[in-house]
Formats: sequence, C-alpha cells, structure tokens
Amino acid sequence: MPAEPSTGTGSSADKTPPAAGNKSRQGRFPLWVAGVAAGLVLAAAYVTIPPLYVERTNDAYVQADTVSVVPKVAGYVTALHVSDNSHFKANELLVEIDPRDFEVAVKSAEANLLSAQAAKVNVLQQLAQQVHVVAAAQATIDSDRAMLQFSQQQLDRYTDLANRQAGTVQNQQQAVSDFGQKKATLEHDLAALAAAQAQTDVLKSQVQQADASIALQEAALAQAKLNLSYTRIYAGSDGSVANRTVQVGNFVQPGQTLFAAVPTQAYVTANFKETQLEHMRVGQRVRIRIDAFPNHPIDGHIDSFQRGTGSNFALLPPENATGNFVKVVQRIPVKIALDGPADALRSISPGMSVEPTVTIATPPAWLRPVLFLLDASPE
Repeated sequence: MPAEPSTGTGSSADKTPPAAGNKSRQGRFPLWVAGVAAGLVLAAAYVTIPPLYVERTNDAYVQADTVSVVPKVAGYVTALHVSDNSHFKANELLVEIDPRDFEVAVKSAEANLLSAQAAKVNVLQQLAQQVHVVAAAQATIDSDRAMLQFSQQQLDRYTDLANRQAGTVQNQQQAVSDFGQKKATLEHDLAALAAAQAQTDVLKSQVQQADASIALQEAALAQAKLNLSYTRIYAGSDGSVANRTVQVGNFVQPGQTLFAAVPTQAYVTANFKETQLEHMRVGQRVRIRIDAFPNHPIDGHIDSFQRGTGSNFALLPPENATGNFVKVVQRIPVKIALDGPADALRSISPGMSVEPTVTIATPPAWLRPVLFLLDASPE
C-alpha cells in the first residue's frame, strides 16, 4: 500500500517538464513569424509606397555655368588680383596686362585722327576759295560778253560804212579782227569757268573723302582704346577661382585660358530614367541630399527638362536600326534650381554627387512619418 503513492507521485513529476517545454516552444514560434512578416511588410512598403509620392535618383551632380577667363590681347601679366580658390565680386578687377604698347597705339590713332581732321579743314578752305574763283570767272565772262557786243556793233558800223564807201577798208578789217579777238576771249573765259566749276566738284568729293578718312581714323582710335581696355580683365559676376594656370610675368596670348571663374549660383543636373518622368512637372519641389554633407539637405525645384536623352548627344550615338537590338531604359537630364538655405549653397561645388527627391504628389499627414522612416520623405 505505501508503494502506490510514491509511484503516482513519480509519474506526475515525469509528465510536467515536457508540458512546460511545449508551451515555451509554442511561445517562440509566433514571434519569429511576426518578425519575418514585419520585415516583409517593411520591404513591401519601401518598394511600393515612395514611388506613389516621390521620384529619386542617385545619378545627379552639381553643375555651374563655369566661364574660362581668357585675354583678348597679347602681353605680359603685370598684376594678378586673385589667387587659387579666392572669391571675387562682379566687376572686380582680376588681371592686368602690360598696357604700354596699347597706350602708344592709342596716341598714334589720335594723331592720325587729327591729321585727317586737318586735311578736311584744308579741303574746306580750298572749296571756299574756289567759290570766289568761280565768281571771278563768271564776272570775267560778263565783261567779255559786253565787250563782244560792243565789238559786234563796231563791226556792223564799219561794214556799213565800207559798203557805202564812206569808211575805209582798214577800219572794217580792224573791226573784224577785234570782234574775233573778243569772241575768242569769251570762249577762253567760258572754259576757265567750266574748269573752276569742275574743280569745285573735285573739292566736294575730297570733302567726302576726308569725312571717310576721319571715320576710318575714329574707328581705328576706338579699336585702339578697346584693345587698351582689354589689358584689364574684370569679373562678369560673383564667383571664385578654379584651375589657375597664370602667374605674374607670364606672356599670354589671345584665347589662352588663365583660370576658370566658377559662379556662385549653381544648379543640379539629375539624370532620371524615362519611366520616372510621367508625373514630374516644372516647378515641383525637390529635396536634395549632398553626399559630402548628408546632414544638410538643400531645397530646390524643377527648372526644365532636356529635350533628348543623354545618349542621344553622345559622341557615338546608338544606331538601333542596325545589328541586334536590346532595349535599354534611357535617362533624361533634368535641371533643378537650388533655392536654399544660403549657407548650404555656399558650401557646394560643381561636380559634387547629390541625390534629389522630387515630390510628385503630396502624401497624407499620417503617411509622412512612414516616409521619413523609409528615408523618402519630401519634407
């Protein structure tokens, strides 16, 4: 009889541990399943939710309308007012070239202009003098005509007397000779008047020629002054110096690159896939994360879309009409204007890699935290 309780107690103790082990395994199994399910949900959300409200790409770079600073005249560099990576303001003097040769050219052009102006004055004086010469020739002709008329009257008188035998033949012959002389004198003076008038036309043409010479010398003087102004190179806009290759004392040639002027105003060129452009529009807000400064995002907006893919403007564009064809998703350059903040804009440089996120639709307020957790928030 005493052995039966001990047997029952032993059997109950043996069955208890397996029951507890089964319960612990049943508790761990649902947690594992829940973790996998949560991971799948997050992965699905990361893939499906952001494209509904934003478009993004990592194929984007900062660019600026960099200008190469080049001289337009040859000469030695006498002064350099910038250094490597220095900043400058618009209309600030950057480079000076030896101006002495060009100053001499200006003085020579000024002397040539004065000579041309003096030549015109001389011609005008000759023209004024020629007016008096023409007037004198005209007066001589009037006198010649009066004398010819009197000689004609004398000839008629002596001819009538000779015909009536009341006068001598000698007087008649003298009257004929005098008339011929007066007529020849008139013809001579008429020719002199024509020559004087022709000389007036010549002098008038010389005045026009003097005007053309003055205009030519004025243009030469203006070009000389312009070349002199080219010895001082000024900044066209605010910016900074990059890739400087010039030193004081270098002899520079027209068109030689001295350094690059990088403007302060930059923009982003983002190469989006053509399949991402359906809902993108000009003016949409863009959030830009810079690889160099990931904790300082920049705001911007879409400025324009390039009409043509990047491959279309390549040195060797694809010829899809020949050979085997494999369809490849093309990329379209999109220009993004930068709005701020100003401190962040001053820290970026052309060539930096960025990741722009374009807001194509406004997400609801309850979804914004989710997008923020997925690192796709447009805010």
